[in-house]
Amino acid sequence: MADPILEVRDIRVEYPTPEGPARAVDRVSFAIHPGEFLGIVGESGCGKSTLLFAITQLLTPPARLAGGAVVFKGQNLVQLAEGALRTVRWRDYSVVMQSAMNALNPVKTVAAQYADAMRAHGYADRAAIRARSREVLSLVGIDSVHLNSFPHQLSGGMRQRVMIAMALLLSPELIVMDEPTSALDVVAQRSLMVQIKALQRSLGFAVIFVTHDMSLVGHFSDRLAVMYAGVIVEIGPTRRIFDSPGHPYTQGLLESFPSVYGPKIPLKGIPGAPPNMVMLPTGCRFHPRCAKVMERCSIDPPELYEAEDLSVRCFLREAAHVRCA
Repeated sequence: MADPILEVRDIRVEYPTPEGPARAVDRVSFAIHPGEFLGIVGESGCGKSTLLFAITQLLTPPARLAGGAVVFKGQNLVQLAEGALRTVRWRDYSVVMQSAMNALNPVKTVAAQYADAMRAHGYADRAAIRARSREVLSLVGIDSVHLNSFPHQLSGGMRQRVMIAMALLLSPELIVMDEPTSALDVVAQRSLMVQIKALQRSLGFAVIFVTHDMSLVGHFSDRLAVMYAGVIVEIGPTRRIFDSPGHPYTQGLLESFPSVYGPKIPLKGIPGAPPNMVMLPTGCRFHPRCAKVMERCSIDPPELYEAEDLSVRCFLREAAHVRCA
């Protein structure tokens, strides 16, 4: 296998509060390889979007990077000044935000915003900029006439496609997406996801896709990382996790949404709510909500236990797995 294009090592992100720091992301590590589609899932407030902003170095106060490294193509992004980061963004990696209407400039046409991004990276020829803008719009199925449109003149689905096209302008090797389908209806969601996957396969870029929708990542991701209370509790091949979830939280997520296949099964859900990130429970962070809790779960925090290509943060897997280094 090729070397990873991105390595996230022990990332920690904190938010100051009157009661003390809330660590929204706590020692998260993983790698992604060229052309891979990694999904990151979990309940609202588990740290998914904060992790994304830490990876892309887009954290804003009061969030603070408390430690760790983000190594992209051999370069630690954490150590780069803002000027150097602006050079890398869009050219080598790009970001598709959750709300395209908020990410796009409301008083500029699509063409003007594309031109701004390309000029910031050294493109000066107006004809070349216009040609590339038309090309990326056609990749996402939008007529080039909409280069002259303002964001408010486009539907929600079109705005998301415009953002994805903008992310492709400079042919980056990694695209990070923060719930890009959350504001769309289910028909538009599937259409957009099919298009994203087709583009990824044809152009070869890697994807980190953050969502709370298990059904989306189940169909389109290669690997899946499950987050709970700021940590990764399970990571491995998507199909293996869906077929045989290793962590009780993952199993609870899978039992919380309906399947269109097989017999009707009552939805179970997960009792309780995610913990207060300032006053985390001792031991395993999931133990107050876990149906398979053991006595030691409330005392000792489990490490990630690894077997083959699957890692699970649960004592139930301790015998079959080896502790990750």
